[in-house]
Amino acid sequence: MGQMLIFGMGYAASHLADRLRARGWEVSGTTQDGRSDSIAFADDTAVLTAMRSATHILSSVPPVAGADPVLARYGDAIAVAPATWTGYLSSTGVYGDARGAWVDESAPIKGRRADRNAADKAWQHLRGEVSVFRLPGIYGPGRSILDRIGEGRVHRIDLPDQLFSRVHVDDIASGVIASFKGPAGVYNLADDEPCHQNRLVEWGCAMLGAPLPPLQTLAEAGLSPAARAFYAENRRVANGKAKRLLGWAPRYPSFREGLASLIPD
Repeated sequence: MGQMLIFGMGYAASHLADRLRARGWEVSGTTQDGRSDSIAFADDTAVLTAMRSATHILSSVPPVAGADPVLARYGDAIAVAPATWTGYLSSTGVYGDARGAWVDESAPIKGRRADRNAADKAWQHLRGEVSVFRLPGIYGPGRSILDRIGEGRVHRIDLPDQLFSRVHVDDIASGVIASFKGPAGVYNLADDEPCHQNRLVEWGCAMLGAPLPPLQTLAEAGLSPAARAFYAENRRVANGKAKRLLGWAPRYPSFREGLASLIPD
């Protein structure tokens, strides 16, 4: 079995680590605080030691303060590491606003965040073969519209033409694993059915027997700048390349199957 080093043991990366460990892999990962089950990101000796024995290296760390911290600190070492596979979890935000059109991996990088765009490009060219996974909105256990409904933190926004893509965290893990035996490159990992956020709210409220929040304008909703930015872009993300080249298919092809999996039996 392989040995995976993961930079940034966040939500998606932790789910991947669990899947790999269940298959007998050795997985180590970095965190900022270096908690007992991880390596401190700033511990150069421990990180470089882990890198020397890793067969696979993945970064899930987004840019911070305008720069990619993994590339800034360890990019040169990763470029010459003996690992046979290197990957990076990027964002479909690099495509920017497509006005509801479909985007695939050939679409130009023109997202609002220059640092995210730059990191995506830099990882692609870091070494001979790198797999870059562009991810839309991520949901799964403990992090879904169902949780937000239960906490009273959902809105229905009156933007009828707005469309978004999503991906279940388990489908990210299966896509990354599928790439181990596939060609390196850029891949969108998204479900098959982009839709309006209001459909998720309405479906989730029906599942939980919760009242629907009122339909509001962006101004009436009083959203944070980050939440408002979510509605500033409109696109549908195509996943055909990952299906064709990696043999991957989402276990949860739409929000309906994905949300149903989150309800306890």
